[in-house]
Amino acid sequence: MTPAEMEARIVRYGDLMPCKTAFIDAHTPGSDQKENFTIIGGGVSESADQHVHIQDTPGFNIGAAGQPPKCRNSLHSHRTAEVFFVLKGRWRFFWGRWGTAGEVVLEEGDIINIPTGIFRGFENIGTDYGMIMAILGGDDAGGGVLWAPQVIDDAADHGLVLGENGKLYDTKKGDALPGGVAPMPLLGDDVLARMPEPTTADVVPHYVARYWDMMALADHQPAPVIGPNAMLRDRPGFDVDFITRGSLEDAMMTRDCHTILMPMRGHWRLTWDGGTTALNPGDTCAVPPGVAHALTPAMTGEASCFRIVSNDDPAGPTMPL
Repeated sequence: MTPAEMEARIVRYGDLMPCKTAFIDAHTPGSDQKENFTIIGGGVSESADQHVHIQDTPGFNIGAAGQPPKCRNSLHSHRTAEVFFVLKGRWRFFWGRWGTAGEVVLEEGDIINIPTGIFRGFENIGTDYGMIMAILGGDDAGGGVLWAPQVIDDAADHGLVLGENGKLYDTKKGDALPGGVAPMPLLGDDVLARMPEPTTADVVPHYVARYWDMMALADHQPAPVIGPNAMLRDRPGFDVDFITRGSLEDAMMTRDCHTILMPMRGHWRLTWDGGTTALNPGDTCAVPPGVAHALTPAMTGEASCFRIVSNDDPAGPTMPL
């Protein structure tokens, strides 16, 4: 690959293009300042305004959410994996029909593999603008978002209607549902009654990994974070490893699968047969199959990076609670 070809597969943090109208709660007070970023794949945005940086998907999607303090993402559910790690700030994740079944606070570098089939939300409880990076299972990211009924009702009070076609219509701007398109139906009581309400004790030990634990476990080899034999045991259609300067492979490595590199701390030097470039916290690099490459810290100090690789596992529900 030439340097230009590789650069086309890197999304720089400073080049991320936000969408402020991505979801149905974009006008709801308390959620109306959030920004959605679609980095690799189409993601789950409901807005035609969403910019997609890299269209091709490696079997999963990469995105991000940026929010100012006290801004909340409303309760929703997914059919495939939704994994977040905190890049900047301090975040509270909560879940359940009304968001009261359990919660956990994550700091920078912590990661959560939220169980499928439960309503979940998150809010920035820090003092500055925060950013969380996301991995969504499946080429189509599970087909979209399932919203808690009260979220759809609240959105209608503020002018946004979600069509059954998955698209948003802003009635305050004069939009109306096209002919033949009905509003997205609310989930029925029978469906809601079947959705689990796991406690914090059910979720945190099995679905949350802390940054400094991963740093310790990656002292001599990459630490498997999500996978069948990892810290968080799951088969979501991708594997997540955590690497530090102590766990780096010495030689150039070639994989027959897609490799996504997402630096968390420090500055990294990516080298391949054709060039070299720097990767920095918040950058996302999609190395295609068959390209030999090596990753090394570019300077001294703390260095950590999440590495996501595609596999043959089908995207689907997380392992049972």
